[in-house]
Amino acid sequence: MIRVGLVGFGLAGRVFHAPLISSVEGLELAAVVERTTNKAAERYPGITTYRSVEELLADSSIKLVVVATPNATHYEVAMKALEAAKNVVVDKPVALTSAEIAEMMELAGGLGLQCVPFHNRRWDSDFRTIHKLIDEHSLGQLVHFESYFDRWRPGVSTRPWKDEPEQGGILLDLGTHLVDEALALFGPPESVGAEVLRERGVDSANDSFTVRMHYFTGLTVTLGANCLSSLARPRCHLRGTRGNYWKWGLDSQEEALGKITRIDDPHWGEEPPAKWGTLCVDVNGGMVSQPVTPIPGDYRLYYAGVRDAVLGAAPAPVETVAAWRTARLLEWAVESAAQHRDIECDWGSEPS
Repeated sequence: MIRVGLVGFGLAGRVFHAPLISSVEGLELAAVVERTTNKAAERYPGITTYRSVEELLADSSIKLVVVATPNATHYEVAMKALEAAKNVVVDKPVALTSAEIAEMMELAGGLGLQCVPFHNRRWDSDFRTIHKLIDEHSLGQLVHFESYFDRWRPGVSTRPWKDEPEQGGILLDLGTHLVDEALALFGPPESVGAEVLRERGVDSANDSFTVRMHYFTGLTVTLGANCLSSLARPRCHLRGTRGNYWKWGLDSQEEALGKITRIDDPHWGEEPPAKWGTLCVDVNGGMVSQPVTPIPGDYRLYYAGVRDAVLGAAPAPVETVAAWRTARLLEWAVESAAQHRDIECDWGSEPS
């Protein structure tokens, strides 16, 4: 049994990490850091509440520390945990810069510890289904992939730190998910172009972006998110020389996790037919359209992978270098937006 300590019990800790840890055999949610409240102990009777990170790190029984604090603190907390000989899971973005992530990689590697990015959206139903369609070459030669997280949030965030520019804005928040998914599906691009905006007219963090990734093969990937979409675009749209795949609506796991403390539903992550995507392909000169039965989403698979990696039984479910690649591409996106031109991607500087 791996005893887990969770740092932070806001939305990330309460909705994502705590229920998932509690749902995976071999992991025990043993302690939570809350500076002034006891909300975690109310939901998970029997756990220990610590008032500081230092108190948690002094607990020798804790073998895995999960960092679910505001973005700008991820690097500092994760480095302290690694220096205390703890394996770590770090919520996205793992750090605010690729240089900080490279430092974390070096420290974790030197100590023989796991530092695993929480890129959980790879276990969304839509991502798993698209991955299968690509592997099956269902659409022929791919030419364009679009992926969006659209929201209607015209006011400031209910979590004020989210609107602080130093936290990275929506680009580092939702952009980390979208870029990581694209890199996992298609690999590193040749160049990137982007617009990064403040559309709500407030003196705060960026709240809208479009990122375009260009590949030698002719594939273009367009990623976007904003806070002023009362009518959302498709969650994803994949085009190829044989046809298209469309999917509307977000994965249902986040909403469901907000209502529970552990997963007991045998049909977890399954989507109703009304939310299935549509595949439309050319068959003998005629277009055939049909719904695609999706692969269920299941974030538990991420934490099962973390468990196995900590035990030395398997590689980490997400390599730390994947977080570095994502952060580096987002830095090039910021550079592109500032210079109003595409930026060539130099992947030769990738840390090992």
